[in-house]
Amino acid sequence: MGAGQSRSSNVLVVPQANAALDQMKYEVAQELGIAIPQDGYMGNMATRDAGAIGGHITRRLVQIAEQSLAGQFK
Repeated sequence: MGAGQSRSSNVLVVPQANAALDQMKYEVAQELGIAIPQDGYMGNMATRDAGAIGGHITRRLVQIAEQSLAGQFK
C-alpha cells in the first residue's frame, strides 16, 4: 500500500469534506506538538500519537456539531 492510501472502509457522505478533514488533522497534530512528515506517510508514527490526533479531531467535530445545533435551535 502506497503513501497516503488507506484501507478504511469508511465513506465520506460529503467527499469534498476530505480536504477540510486533512487540514484539521494537521492543525490538531501541530497543537499537540506531533510532527506529521511532509510526504504524508505516517507508518512510523506511534499508535499513541495517531490515537491522540484522532481523539482530538473527534472531540473538535462533536464540539462544532453541538455549536451548530445550539445556534440552529435558539
